[in-house]
Amino acid sequence: MTTDTVTLFLALLSIVAEVTVAATVTLHVAARISPTAARWKSAFADEIGPQALVLAFLVAAISMSGSLYFSEGAHFTPCKLCWYQRIAMYPLVPVLGLAAWRRDDGIRPYAATLAALGAVVSAYHVLLERVPSLDSGACDVANPCTIIWVRRFGYLTIPTMALSAFALVVSLVLTRAGQPRRPVQLEGVSDGDDQVASVLVAPPRR
Repeated sequence: MTTDTVTLFLALLSIVAEVTVAATVTLHVAARISPTAARWKSAFADEIGPQALVLAFLVAAISMSGSLYFSEGAHFTPCKLCWYQRIAMYPLVPVLGLAAWRRDDGIRPYAATLAALGAVVSAYHVLLERVPSLDSGACDVANPCTIIWVRRFGYLTIPTMALSAFALVVSLVLTRAGQPRRPVQLEGVSDGDDQVASVLVAPPRR
């Protein structure tokens, strides 16, 4: 598999991620003013929510694999900002993988925070690519952060792909967290007026 093939594949996935994030944000905003959009949002959460952690794990795993290919396979030298983005992305793979396996929603704030921090670094990196004069000298002169190793469809560079991945992880994690909880009557407890008990449990995985 050539570098061109890999970059094209990752670029196409990035476009899918961007469209998904844009649609999710639009739906969340529209749901505040439109009952129809609110129903669509609820249906989307019901459909995607149970698999959201698994999907977020796959996004992180593909992103990690892609970055390793760029440095080890294509021999692109990671800059300082690239390493910061790796520090944010790589831990998400085991964290989200374990959370998906255990169905642990408690990981949500940590994963969302880590991905959001990575997105901030990616956004700054993209800005430096567009406006190199903004570089304050924080990056290595011998390996500047303004080098563009890949450009697909006129705008997709490696930091742009990373930003798309981080944004999608945040979107998926928040969608997972937004899943409603439903009351379930405890087994063996009567449903008399004074003896009804229920617990809140997450919806079962589909």
